[in-house]
Amino acid sequence: MIIDQDGNISIITQEKATLPELVKKLQALYPKFKNSNIIVILSTLKTLGVHDIVEFLEISNTHRGSKHSFVIVTDKIDLDETPDEIVVVPTTQEAYDIIEMEEMERDLGF
Repeated sequence: MIIDQDGNISIITQEKATLPELVKKLQALYPKFKNSNIIVILSTLKTLGVHDIVEFLEISNTHRGSKHSFVIVTDKIDLDETPDEIVVVPTTQEAYDIIEMEEMERDLGF
């Protein structure tokens, strides 16, 4: 797991860990990220299923409930199959765009 910081955005790139291991690490390190928006990049994985994305649902709901963005980046899954409760986009630029839009919505009180 590689962790980068870009302003108020924590970028977590999955390396060699399995997704359940990555989710456990995220949960363990969550206090470090709880005040940032989070982008999780899963581009290095060869295949992904909806069940893999759902692994992140609990931490995503917790983070979004505290008024911060949580976005997963992957182009290895059909976005129409992902649950509406979790934000999945195909590119890192789109993740930044989603975070920018969500911050504007929060600033406006939505």
